[in-house]
This record gives sequence, C-alpha cells and structure tokens, in this order.
Amino acid sequence: MSLKTNGFGSTALLVTLAVGLSAQTPAQPPASTGVTQQTPTFRVQVDLVTNDIVVRDDKGNFIPDLKQDEFEVYEDGIKQDITQMTVVTGGRVTNVLAPPPPPPPEGIILPPSRPKSDVSGRIFLFFVDDLHLQFHNTGRVRQLFQKIAKELVHDGDMFGIVSSGPSSIAVDMTYDKARLDEAIKKIAGNELKPTDIINGASGAEGPSEVRYRAHVAFSTVNDLLNNLESVHNRRKALVYVSDGYDFNPFQDARLGLMEPNSPFAQNEFARSQNQAQQQNSDGTTGTDPFTQQQKQSETFADADLARELGELTRQANRANVTMYTIDPRGLVGMGDIDEQVDPRQWSEFVRKSQDSLRVIAEETGGIAVVNQNDFSKALKRIDAETSDYYVLGYYSKNPDRTRRRRQVEVKVVRKGATVWFRKEYVLKPPPKPTESTKK
Repeated sequence: MSLKTNGFGSTALLVTLAVGLSAQTPAQPPASTGVTQQTPTFRVQVDLVTNDIVVRDDKGNFIPDLKQDEFEVYEDGIKQDITQMTVVTGGRVTNVLAPPPPPPPEGIILPPSRPKSDVSGRIFLFFVDDLHLQFHNTGRVRQLFQKIAKELVHDGDMFGIVSSGPSSIAVDMTYDKARLDEAIKKIAGNELKPTDIINGASGAEGPSEVRYRAHVAFSTVNDLLNNLESVHNRRKALVYVSDGYDFNPFQDARLGLMEPNSPFAQNEFARSQNQAQQQNSDGTTGTDPFTQQQKQSETFADADLARELGELTRQANRANVTMYTIDPRGLVGMGDIDEQVDPRQWSEFVRKSQDSLRVIAEETGGIAVVNQNDFSKALKRIDAETSDYYVLGYYSKNPDRTRRRRQVEVKVVRKGATVWFRKEYVLKPPPKPTESTKK
C-alpha cells in the first residue's frame, strides 16, 4: 500500500463542539445558611466528523469496491470507529453504511421512515472574481466558462455562480444550465491596471484599493462557504476563477525606489522621489525618510495576506468545500500586459498572485490551475475528483474542546492503493455567552 496526502488541509465537514451547563442540586446545607449550593455538571456533545476520500490504484483509476474494514481512520494518532460510509461513483451516491438514526423523541412512537435512494448529482459553486480579472482577458474568461459548462457541469449537477464585482452575477443553486449560459454573457474583468496601482492612494499598509478589493472577494467567498455548510455528505466543489492576490505590488515603482534612468518609472512621484534624495548637513545623501517609513510599514503585507488566506481556507474546511483555483491568464509573460512595467516587478507580481491561488487550492484539498493553457485537461481532473470518492464518518473519541486543531490520517489496507484525504480539521470557536447563559 502506498499512502499519499494530497489534501493539504482540514477534514471535510464542519465539526461543532457544543458544551452546555446544567445545574444539579445536591443535599441541602444547614437551614441556618438559607443558601442552596449548585454544582455545575458539564455536558459534551461531539457531532459526526466526515472526510471525503479519493482512492486510486497504481494506474490512477478510482477503486470503487473498498469495504469498511479496508479503511483505517486516525485522529491525533487514535484509531476511530467508522460509523458512516458512502461511495460516490459517477456522481451517484450509494450508502454502504448509513449513520445511526437519531434517538426517537420521548413519549412519541413513530413508524420507521423508509430510507431514501439518493442519486443526487454533484454540487458546484463558481466564483467569478471579476475584481481580479483583467478586462482585456474578458473573452478568455468567457471561453473558460464555456468549457466549464460543456466539459464539467453535467445533467443532474446542482450549481450556482457568483461574482465579486461589477459583473453582478448571483445565480442561486440550480440544475438549469441555461442560467449558466446567461451568466457567462455578463462576465467582464475589472482588475486594477499596474499604473492604477502605482498612481493610486496608499495607506499605512500599502495600496488601499488593492486591499479593499481583496477583502470584498474574501468576504463574498466566506458568505458562499457559510451557505454551503448546511449541505452534508457531498464533495462540494468551489471553482475559484481569479488572477490572484498581492498586498504589496510594484513597491519600488510606488515608492520611487526604481533607478532614476529607468524607462519604466511610470509616474512623476516615482521620478521625483528618486531625484529628491535628502542631503544631510555633512553633504552626504540619503533616502527620503518618508519612503523608508512607508517601506517598513509594508514589510508585513505578505504575512497579512497569508493570514487572510488561512482564515478563508479554514472556513472552507469547516464547510467541507474543496476549492479549485483557475488562473484564466494561462501562461503569463510580458506580452500579457499592455503597459510599460518593469519586467522584474511584473514577474514578482505574477508569482505572488499565482502563489495565493496555490495556497487556496492546496489547503482545501483541491488543485491550482495556474501558468498553463490546457484548461480541458484540468477540468477533466476536477470532473474525476468530484465524481468518484468515498465519504467516511466517525464520532471523535476526543471530546476535549480545548484541542481545536485535530490531525487526521486515513489508511487503506489494500495493496497498491493511493489515498487523497484532508489531514486536519479545526473546531469552531465556542459561541459567545449570551445574557441568559451568564445568569
């Protein structure tokens, strides 16, 4: 058996650890005190933890006939008891091992419900980050979505599509592919041009508009993930189409740190800053203190972006959503920009933006389609990963709510099997106490 973890992220479904406090009254103290002492009793409840698993043989083909006893699931090194097992082949669901039914309400006797034959299709959500898509690539983005409509979305699949900006796309979950065709016609890129970033206003942390647009995109995706959180026992895929993010783009040009004779000094601010080096009283020259201060304040821009991407991927892992990121620019070179930009700064901007897409995909168990033009090959892989998989469920044997990050490992005992799974999940923080719970 070979084992491979290609999830780079948390487990597949939301896990809620709810702790309630109930009062239990012991024997009464002496009557002279007139006080009733209460001893708190803690009640801990752990919901079902599920993980979607992809298992392939040495030829890369999905293995659809694995039995429950061929899987082993470990959480923090402790073997768990599998209580639910579902296999999905070709997008059709078969409940091999259904979860135990909930206990019946006290005092009510109901006839057993008939199990449903669930043959639902897949669930896709498409995010068009038009705030981070170049306008001159609008035609290319529409062609990509036409490929998606033809090669990825099949009859019976449920999908929705939402944009972050002026394309104003908001299609609720539907089976009607005509709605996707209508949305494709509305897609239009609205990304900032390099000169817009260089000449734009900067705050204490860098270009204000750059961060604002990224926050709008992340907030939109978080809302989508919250909505998908209520859907269970499916491999929910969010196809994330964007050029990516960089919180500190074109810094030298913005702060006037380029060479004074550079042909790529796009604005007067850059030129003047390079020419206006302050001369000290002793005749030596130095860099403008304001420029140095601004550069220092932007030092943590990359760390800020990593933190926000981490929050986004953790929310996706709680909601059991796998994100597949696609950069519609394909292979990116200097010919893909219609402005005079320093090649080194442009290359750095492209690298950082593509790395952000890689983080989003890898930390949620998906793939990043960046710096490549063969979108059909990538869509076929996404199609395969969302069509054939297992869903394993268990009740965690570790009810310690203080241990929020749980490491997960899945093994398959069949020889030659390669396993893709999510390696961890993070518990939701406990709810804030309300006025009623404080009393």
